[in-house]
Amino acid sequence: MSVRNIMIVGVGGQGALLASKTLGQVLLDAGFDVKVSEVHGMSQRGGSVVTYVRYGEKVFSPIVDKGEADFIVSFECLESARYTEYLRPDGQIIMSTQMIDPMPVITGAAEYPENLVERMTSAGIKVDAVDCLALAEKAGTSRAVNIVLMGRLSKYLDFPESAWLSAIERLVKPQFLEMNKKAFLLGRGE
Repeated sequence: MSVRNIMIVGVGGQGALLASKTLGQVLLDAGFDVKVSEVHGMSQRGGSVVTYVRYGEKVFSPIVDKGEADFIVSFECLESARYTEYLRPDGQIIMSTQMIDPMPVITGAAEYPENLVERMTSAGIKVDAVDCLALAEKAGTSRAVNIVLMGRLSKYLDFPESAWLSAIERLVKPQFLEMNKKAFLLGRGE
């Protein structure tokens, strides 16, 4: 198997690190060599963050270059659009439809771009856009958008549901476990 590349993009405070740890755990448990990068960007609440997850028989670098991402998993619409140049021509974006105003929009220096999903799909990009925030709230907490996205990603990767749930059990605090399991299943469409 050649190396596969997944980018997780979002805004600081949304749980990108837990998402990348969950994905990395599933991949390690499946026997792959896995490289998960540190979170790049402003990891405090509000700043843009990017995490790279690469896996295969042997992975030498944790970095995903432009045109290499098999998947971009995005917590926010604008972040999806911001990283499309990293996607392979046959790659897939899995994104939450949530829109969080970046600082230039908050200060009035810019406007939030309209119709981002439509723009990306009309450019030939495969986009699976889901209201992950609503699904996370349905699971019991708005903080589970990251696990909803992992549920959605799991539909594209050939690993059993039990492997994902096992990783979640090991990484999520016990008091939040049931909500996160429910969030994962809602992300899968179950």
